[in-house]
Amino acid sequence: MKKMTSAQAAKELKRLNELHTALLDKEQKSSVFTAAIQEDIEMARPEYSYSEMQAELQSIEKQIISLKHSINQFNLSYVIPGFDMTIDQMLVYIPQLTARKKKLERMAACLPKERVNSSFAHSSNFIEYIHSNYDVAVAKKDLDEAAALLAEAQMALDLANTTVEFDVEI
Repeated sequence: MKKMTSAQAAKELKRLNELHTALLDKEQKSSVFTAAIQEDIEMARPEYSYSEMQAELQSIEKQIISLKHSINQFNLSYVIPGFDMTIDQMLVYIPQLTARKKKLERMAACLPKERVNSSFAHSSNFIEYIHSNYDVAVAKKDLDEAAALLAEAQMALDLANTTVEFDVEI
């Protein structure tokens, strides 16, 4: 058992995945080889042990499984202070807040009444306007609130990921 934060666990997971990929690349390069007929086949043979390579890959895969399980368990059980949500819920909530903020940015940028500029308008005596069907000032206020809440949620999640430790079996 080892204690880690989510940030540390994520870095270790990245390291293990990179190691696994490097071993797969090494296996691909050394598990088969080409030799000319006149060449001594043993001199051309790269160093490779099938059984050792499979054992090493499986060992890393087991570590990855264990680490990911520990991270998932932590994400499912740790409740973010001030939000009454687990980390896995926050990982859904933050993208929702981000989408809400982007939508409110568009709505807050609208004018209550805006003239339509189209090529058709130049050849016609009709002038058209787009009217906002909501109070733009309220959208701006909601945007400020959503932006502040998003920042607060991101900070709370970052704090948990960098300070709260949990047990990991590697």
